[in-house]
Amino acid sequence: MRWRWTCRHCAIRPRPAIAMNTHPSSPSAAPVAPVAPSPPNWAMLLRMTRPAFLSLTAAACLLGMSFAWACGCGFDALKAAATLVLALVAHAGANVLNDYHDARSGADAANTQALAPFTGGARLIQNHLVSEADTRRWAIVLLLLLVPAGLLLALYSGGGLLLIGAAGLLLAWAYSAPPLALMTRGVGELSVALAWWLVVLGADYVQRRGFFLIPTLTALSFAVLAANILLINGFPDAPADAQVGKRTLVVRLGARAAAALYLVLALLAHAWLVAMVQLDIAPARALWGVASAPLALAAAALLWRHAHAPQRLRPAIALTIAAAIVHALAMAAGLATLPR
Repeated sequence: MRWRWTCRHCAIRPRPAIAMNTHPSSPSAAPVAPVAPSPPNWAMLLRMTRPAFLSLTAAACLLGMSFAWACGCGFDALKAAATLVLALVAHAGANVLNDYHDARSGADAANTQALAPFTGGARLIQNHLVSEADTRRWAIVLLLLLVPAGLLLALYSGGGLLLIGAAGLLLAWAYSAPPLALMTRGVGELSVALAWWLVVLGADYVQRRGFFLIPTLTALSFAVLAANILLINGFPDAPADAQVGKRTLVVRLGARAAAALYLVLALLAHAWLVAMVQLDIAPARALWGVASAPLALAAAALLWRHAHAPQRLRPAIALTIAAAIVHALAMAAGLATLPR
């Protein structure tokens, strides 16, 4: 005789087995450990460098090369390509190193008001797509690659390039890494300005094979606009930065005073370029760089209006980046069209 477990004429069913209590509050429930990220592939390694923001460095290289071209120093395409690649690798390495140290400090994890993709880092560590250890290793690889490549380029360009490269590496490390961690001391904007000023000088030096007064002074206008990028990026990040002791200029000065400083720097950058032309230091066609003024002033107006509402600053940040890039490219175009 075969036994049935259910009755064909009624709704009676056997009682299901009682499930074990696996609620997280149960003493017997083991905590679930987060899955360790897999080693990054090439696509992820590229993403870790924040490639969309490397265009600022490319513009700086073109500006430096245009100074040398305008002075009749010629143009070596192979050395120009090497310069561009090394500058981009340096910028990429600094970006990755910054993400690592912001993860270690807890700044990016605490940052709930970041305006992606402009602020808050790549957030790949916080989203468990890469590990801190892999981020650190990738930063070290990128920055160490610069040493032999830079030495080789200096061999064909001049020993002064070693000074520029050493200063650039120092800034890339000191900006994020302790014990200096310049970004936490209110001098991050100054270090950024110096870094992109060095990119222009290095690109000019490679072509010219020497230092020259015109790019050294004129490129300061571009450097100031580059500093404004970091300054405005600090507004959405300010609460998280203050929470972890990262004393950026926005944290130190407050939103309104920092917005006023942004306007002063924007005006100063363009006034400096005009002064360089008026003093016959830079050629008149360098004034093409003033084309960035409307972008910078529009960003300043938006920042002043929304200084206390950082979630509305996305257009202002985009305008700030555009102003710096347009400034470099327009000035480079003006210099490149000088009669020779």
